[in-house]
Amino acid sequence: MKLLKNIGLAIFLLGLVIFTALPFLGSFKMSEQIMLEQLSEQELGNLQSDFEEKIIDVEFGTSSAFGNAVIDIYNTKNEELKANEEWDKVMYTQEKEFAFKLAKASTTGFVADNKLLLFFLSFGLGILGALIYVYQDLKLLGPAGIKNDGVYHSAAQNRGWIGIVTFLWLVSFYVLLYFNPHIIVNLTNVVDPVKHLFNPEAGASQWFLYGFLYTVTMIVMGIRMLIKYRHNKYQVVRTITVVLFQLIFAFLMVEILPLFDLPAKDLKNAWPLDHYFLFDWNVQQLLSSGHFGKFLFFWGIILSIIVVPVMVYFFGKRWYCSWVCGCGGLAETLGDPYRQLSNKKLWTWKLERWLINGVLVFAVIMTIYTGYHTYNVYNNPDMDGKDILFGLSAYDVRSWYGFLIGSIFAGVIGTGFYPILGNRSWCRFGCPLAAYMGIVQRFKSRFRITTNGGQCISCGNCSTYCEQGIDVRAYAQKGQNIVRSSCVGCGVCAAVCPRGVLKLENGPEEGRFGNEGPIVLGNDGFKIDV
Repeated sequence: MKLLKNIGLAIFLLGLVIFTALPFLGSFKMSEQIMLEQLSEQELGNLQSDFEEKIIDVEFGTSSAFGNAVIDIYNTKNEELKANEEWDKVMYTQEKEFAFKLAKASTTGFVADNKLLLFFLSFGLGILGALIYVYQDLKLLGPAGIKNDGVYHSAAQNRGWIGIVTFLWLVSFYVLLYFNPHIIVNLTNVVDPVKHLFNPEAGASQWFLYGFLYTVTMIVMGIRMLIKYRHNKYQVVRTITVVLFQLIFAFLMVEILPLFDLPAKDLKNAWPLDHYFLFDWNVQQLLSSGHFGKFLFFWGIILSIIVVPVMVYFFGKRWYCSWVCGCGGLAETLGDPYRQLSNKKLWTWKLERWLINGVLVFAVIMTIYTGYHTYNVYNNPDMDGKDILFGLSAYDVRSWYGFLIGSIFAGVIGTGFYPILGNRSWCRFGCPLAAYMGIVQRFKSRFRITTNGGQCISCGNCSTYCEQGIDVRAYAQKGQNIVRSSCVGCGVCAAVCPRGVLKLENGPEEGRFGNEGPIVLGNDGFKIDV
C-alpha cells in the first residue's frame, strides 16, 4: 500500500510539473487577421500602425514576452493620447486583460496543436495521482477514526520546506491569475476542451480555468475528507453537501445559464461576499435579462437581507460557512491538512475582531458608493459626476476594494497562505459576510456548542484542530457554551474529541448564555464560582 501511495504521489507530482511548465511552452504569433478580429474600431484606430510595425507576424517564445510587447505598445499609446488630451480616444480596458485576449488568440505551435494531450498530462495525471494517493489511506490508516499522528513533525503540515514550497507555488499562481493573466494563457488553453463541452465556440478564460481547478480540487480533496472522517456522519454529509454546492451552483450553473442567454450567476453568493452586487454593469445585466434576470436581482437582495440572518438565527453561520460557501468548502477540503496552524493567541483574536469588522465597514461604504452611482446611472443619466459622493469617486472606491479585499486578501492571502497561517485566514480575518453573520450568531441565534466539562481530559485536540483559532479546551474545561461569533460550526472539534465532550446544538435561546461563571468539576457538578 505504501508503494502504491508513493506511485500516486509520483504521478501527481509529474502532472504538477507539467502544469507548472505550461507557461513556458509553445509560441505566440499574431497575424493581421487576428488583429482585425480581436481589436475594436477604437483600438484599431489607435494601435494598428504600431502593431503592424512591431508585432504582426513576429513569433514570441512565451506568452509573457508577447504580452509584455502588447502592453508596452498599449500603454505608450495611451500616455500619448492623454498627453495630447485626446480623451475620446483613450482606451480604458485593463492592459493585462487586453494582452490576455490577444495572447489567447495568437497561441500557435505545440500547445495549440495538442491541447487535449496536455490536458491529460497535467490535469489528468494530477487527478489520477492524487486519487491513488488519498485512496491508500483506507488501508494504511487502519480502522475508521481520525489519525492526526505526526502532523507537527511533517514538513508539509508544519511550515517545513514542503509547506514553504507549496506556499510559494500557491501565492505565485494567485498573483499571476489576478494581475498577470497573459502569462498563464497556456493554462487556459489546455482546458479549452472542457470549455467546449459547454460552448464549442468559446475559449476558456482565466476565470474558467480557476473555476474548473477550484472545483476539481474540492472534489479530490473532498474524497480525502470522506476517507479521513468516514466514522463521523456529520462530516460525511457536510463534505458531500459543500462539494455539491460548489459543483452545481458555482461551476455548472455559471457555465450553463449563458447557453440560454441568461446571466452567469452563482445563486448562493450573498452580499457582502458578492461585493459587486450593486455595480452598475451587474445591475444592468440582471435587469436587462428578462424575468430570470430580475428574479436573480431580487433573490440577491432577499438572500442577503432575509435568508442569511434568518438561517443564522436557526442554525448559526455554519449553514453557510461550512455547508454552502465555496471559500469555506476549499478551506475544509484543500485546507484540512493545515487547520492546526491557526494561531490561538489572544492578540490574534483581538486582531481578528478589528480586521474582519473593518472589512465589513469597508464593504458597506463601498456598497453605498456603488449604489449611489448605479442609482444615478438609471435615474440621472445626464448628471455630471454621477459617481462622485463626498468628493470620492465610486470607481476609485470599488477599485481599491476589489484590489485590497477581492484580490489580495481573499485570493493571494486567503488561499495562498494556507500552509503558513492555516486554512481559514480569509474566513477568520477578512470575509465581510462572515463578519455580518458573526454578529447575528453572537447575539441572536439558537446555535451553540455545548460542553460537558466533567468529561474533559484536557488533551487539547479540540483547540489544536480548531481552524478559527478558538481555544475550545478552555471552554470545555469550564463546561461553558461556545457562542463565539467566529465559530463556523465545522464540527471537527467534536469529531476529534476522544470523550464526546462537545456537541453542536440548535436549541432554544434560553440558557445559551449565563454559564460563563462556574467551573464544573465532575459529571454531576461540583461548581465553583469564579
